[in-house]
Amino acid sequence: MNSLILRTTTMLLITILLLFSVFLLLRGHDLPGGGFIGGLTAAAAVALYVLAFGAQAANEMVRVRPRALLGFGLTAAVVAGLIAVLFGTPFLTGHWLIIDLPGSAEVKLSTVLLFDVGVYLVVV
Repeated sequence: MNSLILRTTTMLLITILLLFSVFLLLRGHDLPGGGFIGGLTAAAAVALYVLAFGAQAANEMVRVRPRALLGFGLTAAVVAGLIAVLFGTPFLTGHWLIIDLPGSAEVKLSTVLLFDVGVYLVVV
């Protein structure tokens, strides 16, 4: 397809879709959403790019082989489950690490988020 309108709107929409997919990913471990729906949204952005510019251009844009994304995602999901086993709890039990930063700020890292990132990468 050689549509100027499709190509122009794709460049705007792909940015919005990818940002929204990251929002869904990060929102998911506390509220509905997460890795699966975020991954679907990112995959829709890539599919739109393929329609507008072709498969070769999409491969150059992503820069990572799909099998590598799949491998990283599966590894992250399994590691998230094994962390729970290391603490003596059942597989895929959520664990949180809270880091206190200067200025009364806290950063909360969780195995749930690691699992969601793994699902996100597998779906994409």
